[in-house]
Amino acid sequence: MFSERRSKLRGPLGSWLALMGGAMLPLAFAPFYGYPIAVVSLILLFVSWRDVKPRQAFWRGWLFGVGMFGVGVSWIYVAIHEFGQASWPLAGGLTLGFVAFLALMPAALGCFIKWINDKRLSGLDYVLLLPAGWIGFEIFKSWFLSGFPWLEVGTAQIDGPLAGIIPILGVYGASWLVALTAGLLLTAWQHKQLLWVLPAILLWPAASALNTIEWTTEKDSPVKVAMIQGNVDQAIKWDPEQLRNTLQLYASLSAQNWDSDLIIWPENAATAFYHHIDEAFLLPLAEEAAKHNAELLVGLPVLDEDGERYYNSMAKLSPTPDFYHKKQLVPFGDYVPFETLRGLIAFFDLPMSGFVPGPQHQPLIHAAGQPLGITICYEDAFTEEVRATLPEASLLVNATNNAWYGDSFAPHQHLQISRSRALEAGRPVLRVTTNGISAFIDYKGQLGTQSPQFEQAVITESVQPRAGATPYVQLGPWPLIGILLVLLAGWAYYRHFYRQGEF
Repeated sequence: MFSERRSKLRGPLGSWLALMGGAMLPLAFAPFYGYPIAVVSLILLFVSWRDVKPRQAFWRGWLFGVGMFGVGVSWIYVAIHEFGQASWPLAGGLTLGFVAFLALMPAALGCFIKWINDKRLSGLDYVLLLPAGWIGFEIFKSWFLSGFPWLEVGTAQIDGPLAGIIPILGVYGASWLVALTAGLLLTAWQHKQLLWVLPAILLWPAASALNTIEWTTEKDSPVKVAMIQGNVDQAIKWDPEQLRNTLQLYASLSAQNWDSDLIIWPENAATAFYHHIDEAFLLPLAEEAAKHNAELLVGLPVLDEDGERYYNSMAKLSPTPDFYHKKQLVPFGDYVPFETLRGLIAFFDLPMSGFVPGPQHQPLIHAAGQPLGITICYEDAFTEEVRATLPEASLLVNATNNAWYGDSFAPHQHLQISRSRALEAGRPVLRVTTNGISAFIDYKGQLGTQSPQFEQAVITESVQPRAGATPYVQLGPWPLIGILLVLLAGWAYYRHFYRQGEF
């Protein structure tokens, strides 16, 4: 019976399991929040690799990736078709090409796993090798070709018991525990030994108990913050004739909140270079804010001193303004990687798509008496970008423009990522967007006041700054890397000396 089941897994059934496992993985993330699904998804992937050769493992890993990214980042199509003005066949083709390319990474992982272990996968592999390999895949994905740290399974655990490990080992630590749980359950199923279920069951409440620990402490008095969501239509946002209306809108909504200590506008809320509107608009607005003891943090492009390069920036308005320039740029959004592509389709020639990255080391902006750790758009998906501002920053700010992705999964997934950064850092996150979802996130990653999507809104809340550092802020990913290296060494030792053994 068991050999018959293995035989079926070698055939089309195994490939279908891999594809299905990948397609169901995005259901673990926002807006579905089915975090246990991540475990089931990885079980299906791991079992599909059980008794195949490297080439077939590559194919099944690719199918898993096609399902995972085809469903999970389908919002790329919205950006290319609806806002990039590409026809649906072209937008669909570009999206499929992007998905097929990303899918090569889990494909390479499967091939590598079976290359170093061409035998039938055992419990040893499921518990030690494959969870470490999965983390290697996630880390590589977040780095390769500027990185794409999206759909990391640890992020989906923000509302589950494994969230307790995130301040200690980061999101990758939660990802590892998900993969380890999958490996333990698969080992129990394979050997019909319920003993292996026990550590899987104990992992989750143990991690949950860690969430009761207060890693950081309160600092100073609460800061009253207002975040302005202008909801200016993306189709007209960059039209020069719309500029005056946009500036007046944001100025009017800000004036209604002069009782706040800090007022924040989203990414590129002002669609003109800072020096073009400084004296006529921004400086008078800053002076008016100062009369009410308020400060303004505004998103807009800033031209470099050389008069040629320009940055995607946040500016604290004052007679001597402070700037943060975005460092981690979005390919084909902030810039076009290959200038020869410009003019081929409208998507490759979007307004302000020639930004350059800001300096890697920038002093923190201080506003409302607090040092701010600022990220713009999907910079906060890169955990090291946020960690670099800590422990100095007492509040985190993420200003973004999710209007490019319409009514898709992207705004919900990005909000979930911001929540995971809050928990890793032990800091509140002030997340302001152009058309939603703007939100206050506390230092435990839990949502406070949030805005509706696709509506003009101002949300306000008193936010408590915090000091200190979580273990993850202090040590970064190195403890997890150390754990994985020890486990891999144990796997290699066992395989070398007890290769014929079955575990």
